[in-house]
Amino acid sequence: MGCCQSSVREKSEEKEGNQQQQQQQQPYHLTSSISQPPIPHTDSSSTPPPIPPLGFDGFDGFSEFSLSDLKAATNNFSSELIVSESGEKAPNLVYKGRLVSNREWIAVKKFSKGAWPDPKQFVEEASGVAKLRHPRLANLIGYCCDGDHRLLVAQFMPNDTLAKHLFHWEHQTLEWAMRLRVALYIAQALNYCTSQGRPLYHDLNAYRVLFDQQGDPRLSCFGLMKNSRDGKSYSTNLAYTPPEYLRNGRVTPESVIYSFGTVLLDLLSGKHIPPSHALDMIQGKNNMLLMESHLEGKFSTEEATVVVNLASKCLQYEPRERPDTKELVTTLAPLHTKPEVRSHIMLGIPKHEEAPSIPQRPLSAMGEACSRMDLTAIHQILVSTHYRDDEGTNELSFQEWTQQMRDMLEARKRGDYAFRDKDFKTAIDNYSQFIDVGTMVSPTVFARRSLCYLLCDQPDPALRDAMQAQCVYPDWPTAFYMQSVALAKLDMNKDAADMLNEATTLEEKRQRGGRGS
Repeated sequence: MGCCQSSVREKSEEKEGNQQQQQQQQPYHLTSSISQPPIPHTDSSSTPPPIPPLGFDGFDGFSEFSLSDLKAATNNFSSELIVSESGEKAPNLVYKGRLVSNREWIAVKKFSKGAWPDPKQFVEEASGVAKLRHPRLANLIGYCCDGDHRLLVAQFMPNDTLAKHLFHWEHQTLEWAMRLRVALYIAQALNYCTSQGRPLYHDLNAYRVLFDQQGDPRLSCFGLMKNSRDGKSYSTNLAYTPPEYLRNGRVTPESVIYSFGTVLLDLLSGKHIPPSHALDMIQGKNNMLLMESHLEGKFSTEEATVVVNLASKCLQYEPRERPDTKELVTTLAPLHTKPEVRSHIMLGIPKHEEAPSIPQRPLSAMGEACSRMDLTAIHQILVSTHYRDDEGTNELSFQEWTQQMRDMLEARKRGDYAFRDKDFKTAIDNYSQFIDVGTMVSPTVFARRSLCYLLCDQPDPALRDAMQAQCVYPDWPTAFYMQSVALAKLDMNKDAADMLNEATTLEEKRQRGGRGS
């Protein structure tokens, strides 16, 4: 139900039974589904990453695909479906494909023969990458390990690479605000990966940055996995390779920062400039010579200076002098000044519309408000409902009525006044004081703070609060309704529709049999 994983466990157990019967035929299989990673605590000012529930973007966790599945999806690995930038000359080919089972588009990376001789090592590496789930990543959804074949399966991004938009554009050059968005989103992706214990990204470059259906930039998950068992993963021109990699042949977190610096140069110049040449220009205070000529008069000199200086820091010869991923996000976040403009508009591509599957039964007032994403109507409903659904979630003895308790309840009262008066930032501050004490838990407070975040255009923490409300009260329809709105705001329309259906079902059960039935 909702974010729960019972169905995933059932699939995993069924899969394990099948695998035990097939041990003789298959050399190695993953014997358990990838569980949902914990929600990281990050500063909301730098757009904290939401952790989507299983079923993210239409896929259910991490799966094993048969070779026949992927042959069918790619028309027997047709050369016409190769999307690798180097075409058939690429050492590890990437194909566009479409699954027969659910008609979902996928990207399939086919490794060269012998790249992963140990099937167990390949599957373990893939499963580690698959634990990462983030809307700034083109996420890994499966693998195939059949005989000598080693393949990865990821979400397909239909709107080309950053390299295509920067270096080979046909209709319009990439506008400045979009370049800043690319820099921030990729920095956020790297920061998320680092926070999850996977700081190494192999051969980061403009070809690894992809644009999804909505035109948002994402970082390819393929770069999170070694190209082979030896970990030697840089295939670009040596002029763009981190100097320490040339010395020892190993990728380090600092190497990733260096490569991020080369991507910043690409964004500034619209062409591939060797870092040494760019640094000479920067040191000679010829910063503006770096800028692409097509951007003349269409960018902020102050913003460009910030990006140039950050690129210079990333490209320092000594790894210890480079910034970390958190500093990348902190530096770039203030430059994201057009958050209200959708990426597809900046890219000049049609908006991808995915009609949600609205429940085929009458919706309640709350359901109607959530299906329309009418935040004003949701606010009115939560105000009128007050704390009716919190009854019984806390049983406090007389001895627990301490001064701290009175202060905590006073903070909640101040939050309620601010919430009623539509002072949503103040409400967030006061509700946070109540929640942080931790003596009492209130699903209503989480739901109210979730709506406050949505009204402040922060869907990521809104989703986390709605999930916390569900943890406190697992069968509460409002928790699922709030998740559906937050997911819709994150353009995760299929998951939003599923949550709306779940909430409607729970509400009908309550009406038939009372609370929690």
